Amino acid sequence: MKDRLSDQETAAPVPATATQAASDPAATGCAPVRESHAWEWVDRDIWTERMLAALVTASEEGKEGKQSKWFSLIDKVWRDSTLQAAWQQVKSRRGASGIDGTSIARFEANAPKYLGEIAEQLKTGQYRAQAVRRVEIPKTGGGNRPLGIPTVGDRVVQAAVKRVIEPIFESRFCDTSYGFRPGRGCKDALRAVDGWLKQGYTHVVDADLKRYFDSIPHERLKARVSERISDGRVLELIDGWLKQDIVHDLKRWTPTGGTPQGAVISPLLANIYLHPLDQHMLARGYKMVRYADDFVVLCQSAHEAQQALAEVQQWVSDNGLELNMDKTHIGDCLQKGQGFEFLGYRFEAGERHVRKKSVMKFRDAIRKRTGRTRSGSLRAIVIELNAVLKGWFAYFKHALAGPFALFDGFVRRRLRALLRRREKRPGHGRCEADSRRWPNAYFAAQGLFTMSTARRLASQPR
Repeated sequence: MKDRLSDQETAAPVPATATQAASDPAATGCAPVRESHAWEWVDRDIWTERMLAALVTASEEGKEGKQSKWFSLIDKVWRDSTLQAAWQQVKSRRGASGIDGTSIARFEANAPKYLGEIAEQLKTGQYRAQAVRRVEIPKTGGGNRPLGIPTVGDRVVQAAVKRVIEPIFESRFCDTSYGFRPGRGCKDALRAVDGWLKQGYTHVVDADLKRYFDSIPHERLKARVSERISDGRVLELIDGWLKQDIVHDLKRWTPTGGTPQGAVISPLLANIYLHPLDQHMLARGYKMVRYADDFVVLCQSAHEAQQALAEVQQWVSDNGLELNMDKTHIGDCLQKGQGFEFLGYRFEAGERHVRKKSVMKFRDAIRKRTGRTRSGSLRAIVIELNAVLKGWFAYFKHALAGPFALFDGFVRRRLRALLRRREKRPGHGRCEADSRRWPNAYFAAQGLFTMSTARRLASQPR
């Protein structure tokens, strides 16, 4: 087990902001706990050096099977500094108004008053979460994704609680988990997958949990939270958020499971519930990489992959969840047609491609910004497009280079169609006259970012 974990550290290094102490992880199958000096991301108005040292000690004891709990946390939630920091976090993410109609702008105009009322409600035990407004977000490729939007005030309280309790759980989370964690992200997870593939772990279990955020069992989730937290007031807050009514159109109901996608606290709760799966697979020596509810298990043989899938199926069933078997499969990703998709990429036949859904999403984003009735100067439109193009390229630049020229051509065709419409000239689709009137150099002079050029420059030796 020690060798396996050493290999994993080589394949998937932890970011600098998550530097960890050297100690034996064999007892839990997870990474060593962080030293107190490595917690740069925590709110130091809440987590003092003394508390962080106690957290490290408690986590060390946890590896020996002892369960330490944290008391007296609610007073840190209602502190002015905590609520103010939580409000700034919610404000920075903007977002829509909840069921009460209070927008970010309206809350900001009366922030001291609203925050004071929230603090008083928390102190007196009168705080009650309001219903969650549900909206349906169209998914690329068809269907809708339910998104729950709590009120701005509820988002502030959730952010405050998260600032207080997140370090308690982060101290135990495994290195195999990357989603919605401080100092970690999609690129770290992709680097981990790429590292294991290069080491010969090419038989991959691509697992998909069926409606995970809507199906997490409430009682089991609360039990896992209470393993580390004994402050009844904090537990009551979490229980209240899990039981928030959901309002959609003219319907209103109380959920019996799950945690709303869109709630500030949901990603942390989702990671808490799947943490035992990380432990379970690591303890058995499997190379798993998980980003929230999206995960793959990388193996060296088809037989090992079948065993890994059986382990996942058993754990999922035992924990009240369900695999979507239509989207779960096993394959040798070195073989054509047996690849797998993970975080926007498709890994197949030794190559990394942009998956079809990601391409569709990219095209939709460009169409949205280049409608033929779009107003504004070309320069302004190019600036807006560049923000999308540069961000998209920064994420997908490790994909096979071929499609980037096609993507550039698609962007220019959309711009030519827009310009043609402004001149009230007929025509649609590809047009040689448009290409002569507005050649590629014309858009380059406007500052349009081209991904194929950026990829070529990035691949040149320095």
